[in-house]
Amino acid sequence: MLDAGLCSGAAADRFSRPRSAFWQRGTVQLGGAILFAILPPFAIAAAIEPLLLRLPLFAVSLVSSLLAIALGRWLFRGLVGFPGIRASYYVLPVFSSTFAAAVAILFMTRLNYSRPLLLASFVLALIWFYVVYFKLQRGPRMAIAVVPIGATDSLFAIDSIAWRPLLAPTFPLGCTTVAADFDHDHAAEWERFLAECALGGVTVVHYRQLRESLTGRVQVDRLSENVFGSLLPDPTYLAIKSVADRLVALALLLPLLPVLMLCALAVRLDSPGPAFFRQLRIGYRGQPFRVWKFRTMIHRAPCVVEGMRADAMTLTDDPRITRLGRHLRRLRIDEVPQILNIALGQMSWIGPRPEAAVLAEWYEAEIPFYRYRHIVRPGLSGWAQVTQGHVTSVQDVLAKLSYDFFYISRFNFWIDMLIVVRTIKTMLTGHGSR
Repeated sequence: MLDAGLCSGAAADRFSRPRSAFWQRGTVQLGGAILFAILPPFAIAAAIEPLLLRLPLFAVSLVSSLLAIALGRWLFRGLVGFPGIRASYYVLPVFSSTFAAAVAILFMTRLNYSRPLLLASFVLALIWFYVVYFKLQRGPRMAIAVVPIGATDSLFAIDSIAWRPLLAPTFPLGCTTVAADFDHDHAAEWERFLAECALGGVTVVHYRQLRESLTGRVQVDRLSENVFGSLLPDPTYLAIKSVADRLVALALLLPLLPVLMLCALAVRLDSPGPAFFRQLRIGYRGQPFRVWKFRTMIHRAPCVVEGMRADAMTLTDDPRITRLGRHLRRLRIDEVPQILNIALGQMSWIGPRPEAAVLAEWYEAEIPFYRYRHIVRPGLSGWAQVTQGHVTSVQDVLAKLSYDFFYISRFNFWIDMLIVVRTIKTMLTGHGSR
């Protein structure tokens, strides 16, 4: 019979966690930011000029800095919780956004504030959170115990974790999480071990959910009824996002109209043919619609079904791409006319990319559950695009589908914001363009 102390002892081991756990605490990160980024500049300013303490701009600047740092830390924590995220990439854009928002609000409300104090807090906040990041990076890899029964051996290919296979129902030191295959019929001693771990405060997770969280993909060899249920997007967020998408698109459509006209003129001058490319694609709930793009290829009419399928695919260094089209694709400018599709409610800013109808029919014939990706609105950019890049073969599409399903299973504000940041990086680097 299992000794309960073998796992409850793991709870006591939490007191001997590596020092990196100290830097993971929210109170340490936020408290340290206040002590390092707010207290010194405001204390020095007050010491140099004590009259500042009596002026409203001192209090306004102090509260603004505090709120910007607190909001930045909240956003930062939400973004870096996704797989494959290097936190160092998001420190600068996150805190730049929150301090810029604070300045914008102060400007609109006409409140007086101190620019030097806000700037000093911003710079010191960046330094502090970069220090936190490097402290976390210097720590040892996270160790996770694994019950090596069932299909859990698929976890060992993920090298970002120090896996500890359990040869007996005894919890190892240095771990705070245990993974197991809940679909497997475990022996009684292992069942008691997992129950005791949960009671002792140890995190017990199903290997499938753990693998998805670490890889950013949902396994899609087949889809059972339970998997479909876990992939249902939040209907409330779906509705709110749809309204927000259309409002933003309508607000941007008029200011961007001159830019769209200049790009259209450049396309017409670069090569013979129309400025815009319209193609039938599959959208929300499987409904077809015509997508708008700037034409980036030579203009010609496809013939027969096989020709239409080949024309719908874009290959590496595709010879059909025009000189201007190559730059438009690299910077994603060719997708900008789809703001019209978003304003009409056919697309979203963020979501799985809409596939050409002729390709979607082919993929659905090869992958029976492919059609399920249409349960959310297609987007200008998606999790698969910023993670995997452009694909065309059926095998690559199956891998892309696993990213699309991960997005659907994590359908929320945080993953949308992460995709926005990664899309900007993609536009600057050209990763994934064809």
